[in-house]
Amino acid sequence: MSTAVAIGIGLTVVGFAGRYIARHGKTIAENLTKTTGVLAEGLSSKYYKGGFDPKMNRREAALILGISPTANKARIREAYKRLIIQNHPDRGGSPYVAAKINEAKDFFESGAK
Repeated sequence: MSTAVAIGIGLTVVGFAGRYIARHGKTIAENLTKTTGVLAEGLSSKYYKGGFDPKMNRREAALILGISPTANKARIREAYKRLIIQNHPDRGGSPYVAAKINEAKDFFESGAK
């Protein structure tokens, strides 16, 4: 009999805790983000948080293609081909993203610094 009571109390505690988290979970997460700042944002996403620069530079082109800024031409072509196949507008990709991929490839091919 005491086991059934203990199980009942345990389930009640779990239920109330779940309800509390469901109601107040968003504010808890907001407070965590505010208090930990960049650390919490960095842990929540694996993607680069910055936007695009007004003018393409070597660092941004390398980030777009996912290569080293000092990569050779074969590596650039390989990364370009892989990304453009995944993001081509004819296959449901974004025209803007495809344009940025093309711009990054052209930047490396032109030898701009």
